[in-house]
Formats: sequence, C-alpha cells, structure tokens
Amino acid sequence: MKMPSAIVDSRQKILDREALVQLLQQERAQGRRIVLANGCFDILHVGHVRYLKGAKSEGDLLVVAINSDTSVRNIKGPGRPILNEQVRAQLVAALGVVAYVTIFDEPNVTALLQSLRPDVHAKGTDYTVETVPERETARQLGTRIAIVGDAKDHSTRDLLARLRELPRE
Repeated sequence: MKMPSAIVDSRQKILDREALVQLLQQERAQGRRIVLANGCFDILHVGHVRYLKGAKSEGDLLVVAINSDTSVRNIKGPGRPILNEQVRAQLVAALGVVAYVTIFDEPNVTALLQSLRPDVHAKGTDYTVETVPERETARQLGTRIAIVGDAKDHSTRDLLARLRELPRE
C-alpha cells in the first residue's frame, strides 16, 4: 500500500546543526517566526506533547533540540536515557507540530541559541523567565522567552517509578 504524500518520514526532519542553521536562514527570509524548544524526551508523554504544542503556538516553525545520550546521562544519572537519541529524535519529529529536530551535547542550549537565533525560546512550566539557564543569551540575541505547556504534573521519572512498581508476570 502506498503512503499518502502528506505523510513525511520523520527522519527527514532530523538535521545536524550546520544544516539546520542554513535551512532556518531560508525560513527566516520567508518571514517565518522560529521557536526553539528543548529537552530529553526520554519517554514521550502527554506533558511533552502539551509543552511542544504550546511552544508551536508561539511562532510559525517549531525546532526541537534533543539532549544527546551523553547529555541525558549527565543530567539524569545512571540508567538514563531509556531510549537512545536517534529513537527519541524520531518520536519527537513524528509529531505534527514539530518542523525540525536536532540533537545537542551541551548541558544547555546556549550555543544552539547563538547558532540558530530563534525568535522565541520556549521552556516548560518548571521554569520561570528568571530561572531559564539561557536567559542572558536570549536577551542579548533579542530572543523572547516563553513559558509554555501545562503544570509539571507529568514526568518521565514518575512514569518510570510507576512502571517499576508493576508486578512482573
């Protein structure tokens, strides 16, 4: 069975930083407002979807930066990530609100902000504008910070804890 042409292979939306910089220059030249969101997205859940939907509402094009496996291990500790970076990138890229995905190694997205120069930097509700690690870089670039998504009632950590409590068959 042939797939409809409207369905895009999500892997085509995953770009390295250099290719993404060039592509975003073209998008910006066409007047599109670019939003950058980021995260580990270790096990995709409704909180992630709501965060990304809120981020997309802040502009025309949503770019999502996924923490690399090494970065996730440094942030979350041993045993993480559950899913490798390529799988996480494909899952996020498959969401309709996401235009492009890139993977980054750094502990925060300061360098990505400097390279991509988005119009908006979207962060989840576990932050305030004052606690965003990259706020000074965003200010210097003229990038607006938007806090989006629902209350932090969902987390991969809590989901994993619940899964560990389930009886084994």
